[in-house]
Amino acid sequence: MVLIRSRRRLLVAALLVSGLACAQETSIVVASTTSTEQSGLFGHLLPQFTKETGIAVRVVALGTGQALDMGRRGDADAVLVHDTVAEEKFVAEGFGLKRMPVMYNDFVLVGPKADPAKVQGKDVGAGLLKVRTAAQPFVSRGDKSGTHAAELRYWRLAGIDVAATKPEGYRECGCGMGPALNMASSLNGYVLADRGTWLAFKNRGELAILVEGDARLFNPYGVIVVNPARHPHVKLAAAQRFADWLVSPAGKAAIASYRIGGEQLFFPS
Repeated sequence: MVLIRSRRRLLVAALLVSGLACAQETSIVVASTTSTEQSGLFGHLLPQFTKETGIAVRVVALGTGQALDMGRRGDADAVLVHDTVAEEKFVAEGFGLKRMPVMYNDFVLVGPKADPAKVQGKDVGAGLLKVRTAAQPFVSRGDKSGTHAAELRYWRLAGIDVAATKPEGYRECGCGMGPALNMASSLNGYVLADRGTWLAFKNRGELAILVEGDARLFNPYGVIVVNPARHPHVKLAAAQRFADWLVSPAGKAAIASYRIGGEQLFFPS
């Protein structure tokens, strides 16, 4: 009788361990940008992915630089970010398996509707130069995100090295896209934003899009599965299924169908 009970306990313990392993294998961690979360895209995509695959996704929303650092540490199974140069370096260094283009939108230069710096137009470099010349408030993400990296490129395009000499009125918030927009709204200042987060942003105040349509404002996103050779605990099969779904016809249709006020936020690659 004691032996039978002992065997039952062992069987129950084995089933519990097996169930835990299955639960772990059907969930992954994705490090991604604040724009994909704050725009509402993940809230639209992930229920569809989970329904189709049974895989739950926990998103940790950070700036692109921090998201890639999470992948380097093995704290995520996949990353979905928007800084192609940094992404390619991540793969080249052996931290990721392959960069897969997922979608794109564009950056926009947002500012007060009255536009005291007179930046309105299609040239982002000329617009930023006017912001500096007019000494108007400008909010920088300052968080090593993909948007921050793009902003620094555009300042260099304007012939300005903000790392060496910050323009008058330049404010670094070290924050995500939503808080940066809130700060710009409170200051009635200028800010570079991705279009997706801007469309989802409610607290606009006197802000409006002033510069758009410059080809250099193109904003591509890519997904990378973290390399299990670096971190053996990475859930390779589930993470790869997530990446493959994003670029599949079903994933592309889900991305394209996400709209706010009838306007599409992201476009499948």
